[in-house]
Amino acid sequence: MPSDLIFSLRDVDVRFGKKEIFKGLNLNIHRGNLIALVGKNGVGKTTLMKIIMGTQEIDNGELWNYPGLKVTYFTQHFELDFSKSAEEEMSKVIANDDEKYKIDIYCDNLNLNKTAKIKNLSGGQKRRIALAKSLIPESDIILLDEPTNHLDLECIQWLEQHLKSLNRVMLCVSHDRTFLSNFTNKVFWLDRGDLKISPGGFKNFDTWSAELLDQEFRELRNRKQFVNLEVEWAQKGVKARVKRNVKRLERAKQLKDQLEKDESSYRLAIKTTKTMAIKPASDNSRFIAEFFKASIAYPNSKNKILKDISVKITKGDRIGLLGKNGTGKTTFLKTLIGELEALSGSIKLKKNLEFSYFDQLRNDLNTNKSLKEILVPNGGDYLSVQGKERHVCSYLKDFQFDPKRVNDTILSLSGGQQNRLLLSKVLANPKTGLILDEPTNDLDLETMDLLTEMLSNYKGTLLIVSHDRDFLDQTVNKILSFEGDGKIAMFLGGYSDFLNHQSGNLVINKTVKKKEVTNKVKKIDKLSFKFKFELEIIPQEIKSIEEEISSIKNELKDSNLYISNSDRFEEITEKLSFLEADLIKKEARWLELLEMEEAIKKEDE
Repeated sequence: MPSDLIFSLRDVDVRFGKKEIFKGLNLNIHRGNLIALVGKNGVGKTTLMKIIMGTQEIDNGELWNYPGLKVTYFTQHFELDFSKSAEEEMSKVIANDDEKYKIDIYCDNLNLNKTAKIKNLSGGQKRRIALAKSLIPESDIILLDEPTNHLDLECIQWLEQHLKSLNRVMLCVSHDRTFLSNFTNKVFWLDRGDLKISPGGFKNFDTWSAELLDQEFRELRNRKQFVNLEVEWAQKGVKARVKRNVKRLERAKQLKDQLEKDESSYRLAIKTTKTMAIKPASDNSRFIAEFFKASIAYPNSKNKILKDISVKITKGDRIGLLGKNGTGKTTFLKTLIGELEALSGSIKLKKNLEFSYFDQLRNDLNTNKSLKEILVPNGGDYLSVQGKERHVCSYLKDFQFDPKRVNDTILSLSGGQQNRLLLSKVLANPKTGLILDEPTNDLDLETMDLLTEMLSNYKGTLLIVSHDRDFLDQTVNKILSFEGDGKIAMFLGGYSDFLNHQSGNLVINKTVKKKEVTNKVKKIDKLSFKFKFELEIIPQEIKSIEEEISSIKNELKDSNLYISNSDRFEEITEKLSFLEADLIKKEARWLELLEMEEAIKKEDE
């Protein structure tokens, strides 16, 4: 075995009752791997982590790991001794006194008071202690399940760099695309019982996975052409009941049945949930709220959380709230919805102002109630969704719930499912606008994409507290930065624009685009010979590929080919897939070159 191989699965099957999770699963984990583990809910991500951890047995196959392999697992369901301090709890995984310095590193960078009793800490702070306990030991593999939940942006950025510096193997499940892109160098994609592996890290996942699905589509299309020919032959009838013809008839039926199963599987893989359009309440007024030199504190407290802040919010604003925990984000929102008042200065709010509020603490969820009772608290089977009646089962499907679970209790739901349910309740009635406090915690990537698309199309007033950078870039156009010591500042743009503000490199989007085009043109000018050569040669290459594709397709029209020469059939169908992929790339490159040529001409003018 390769010297850097530390864990391996060969032809592994895992079943839970009648449900088959893995069949013939193969994978290798090597030293230096920083792996993003992705896949839809229910495909086996947690099961795979438990197999690596050693807490889940396999039904068939072979499991090999490096002798003495040490694995730690940060999971959503951690256990802490609430009577201990943060330092005492973390000391449990310290090998010796020489390593106690690690506790200070994690407490300093995860904003933890090491002397604080765990029983007095928030849920997010408890998670940070559990995360530190999984990272401190000198383990070979670290398994991470949503490590960025309840971390502020500064902590997330530190964690990205720290994970890379640990020089350990990582396997990470996370909804945070930017986090995964910044530290992984490999992807394990669990898709319909199969494991697909990308050596490029998560930053290339969308392009890579789309290419695989596109290749699968072309292969299915080619198979369909062949199967149609076989079925057409079979439908003409077997004139002579010779053994060879009967077998071919049976094979045609088997091929057709298998093709239909594979096509159904493919449709399921590319299926996107139809997103619900979220419509704000109709109102002609532009005014929402105005804070003028307002200072805010909690009742019976002299400590001002926010000091002399001035902010104006108008209809249609899409604001992302950024800042460390404790800098006043939740205080600001509670003031906006009228739960807190200003100690000094003034706060003007729109008359009859109502926000639909998503609370990260899930205070709206009663664990003794069913999903149906949460959505339809007054009984019945229908709820009002933006003024229209919707059946509760139909509405739950919009948020990827099985309607059969409508009477399940909240207690039976995972953290991510509880988040989805609360989001469905909030989005059913957006009122004047939406306030979403850490809506992405515990969500899987698929639900993240669903929520992102919904909010991207939303036309109302939107305020989001989040530390998910990609999510903010796609959903907000202003950043309200809580900078500590009661101060806040407003910036135009999404998270990436906010970073440019902070580094002093702010430029208008149009300027950026023009600069990018100019840089491309300069690059082409320096490589003008190569540029002209590509323009001349690519059309010839495209023509050659098209002719070869046409030749293969003609050969595939021979319905006897699969029977008479199966090796040749496999060879040319594989080559056809390669040629079609190459054709797409060549055509895209040629169009890009034509656009560049046009840009050069305009520059010369």
